[in-house]
Amino acid sequence: MFADHFDNDDMINAILEGIDEGIHAVDREGITVYYNRIAAEHDGLEVSEVLGKPLLEVFPSLSAHTSTLLQVMEKGEPIYNQPQSYRNVKGKLIDTVNTTIPLYADNTIIGSLEIAKDLSRVKDLSLKLLELQAKADDRSAKARKISGNERLFTFDHIITASASVKDLIQKAEKISHTTSPVFVYGETGTGKELLVQAIHNASPRRHQPFISQNCAAIPSSLLESILFGTARGSFTGAVEREGFFELAHGGTLFLDEIHTLPLDLQAKLLRVLEDGVVRRVGSSGSYMTDVRIITASNENPEDLLADKKIRPDLYYRLNVVSMRLPSLRERKNDIPILARHFISMFNYRFNRLVTGASKEAEEALMQWNWPGNIRELKHAIESAMNIAEGDLIEAGDLPPFLLDGYGRAASVQSRSLKEAVSEHEKVLIEKALRETDHNVKKAAALLQVPRQTLQYKITKYRLQ
Repeated sequence: MFADHFDNDDMINAILEGIDEGIHAVDREGITVYYNRIAAEHDGLEVSEVLGKPLLEVFPSLSAHTSTLLQVMEKGEPIYNQPQSYRNVKGKLIDTVNTTIPLYADNTIIGSLEIAKDLSRVKDLSLKLLELQAKADDRSAKARKISGNERLFTFDHIITASASVKDLIQKAEKISHTTSPVFVYGETGTGKELLVQAIHNASPRRHQPFISQNCAAIPSSLLESILFGTARGSFTGAVEREGFFELAHGGTLFLDEIHTLPLDLQAKLLRVLEDGVVRRVGSSGSYMTDVRIITASNENPEDLLADKKIRPDLYYRLNVVSMRLPSLRERKNDIPILARHFISMFNYRFNRLVTGASKEAEEALMQWNWPGNIRELKHAIESAMNIAEGDLIEAGDLPPFLLDGYGRAASVQSRSLKEAVSEHEKVLIEKALRETDHNVKKAAALLQVPRQTLQYKITKYRLQ
């Protein structure tokens, strides 16, 4: 029998040693009781050098206030997905994301456990990519490459019949000729980067670099090196490398989802915005840059400040010009126009000759609330173009979620108004929860209702 070969401790040890993540556990006195091979590789140590010894004795650079293992025991609260950068005893820079939890027995804390995921290899690859960018041709060649091969949108690419969007375009055209920071906000899929590219392409900087970076797409431990560059020898393998501020010199730097930057990095960004001076990581020298900064967020600025996701001093420095992009449900008269545009686009890509959408298909498009906005509409048309057989997109060619919503709306006369509204409301809530990965706060923002109201309706419709 399998159980004859392993007792419970052997089984647990075999499982933990097979996990490709660092695992470190200490008891209530801070003595290491478990320390696996991966954790030892992170720290450049042998397991025997750590196991059974006091944590602060083996890692003297830590203290009771800086060690997450000791913090969670003191406070009794877990710490999730905490980025950490440190140099191990062999001088190697290690970047990890750690989750640390207190361990309980009979409602008493008996120790703590930390699981560390190594991001060093991801960082190395990202920095090598940045190095290749910095070693490219001279700056003017880079600008020509961007304008020639990396399509930059102009205001002519913004398709709308909405008076509010037309007013926004007029405002954007005016501010494109200045160098003031711009803060753009709006729901996911409303076209924030398209607007930002149009501002750059109408500005005197249009022949200079346009660099775009989604701050949420890169681990926070990498962002400082990527934004500000590195100095040779600042850590193992580091070379002189330009950051995005230097690469965007003379042009525009667009930072999307700016609120995801760690607060300490927000403070460093604020200093650069104040005087334009960049200091590479590990360098004593400084570089003067001339960069127009444009930032964006898919959350309301007031919520960002209230939730302390962005420093007030940084926000007010970035929010010199504020621009809000309306959701698609606020400009529903644009749905038929945008649908025709996407049909033409996919006709070209798919070598088709679809001339439009049937009346029923257009009604289905108009009935939907579009929590994913223009991006969701584009994907819905692309899906229908893959299926449509005739000259028109029929209702049956549309994605199932659109048909469900249309079917419920079309049958409203066979039920009471209250029943029809409840059915439609449930569909919208389910869609918003899927779009936000069941994050109630984000779903409430998407639906533009208070969080408490959405929580009540989730319970009402049994959607937990």
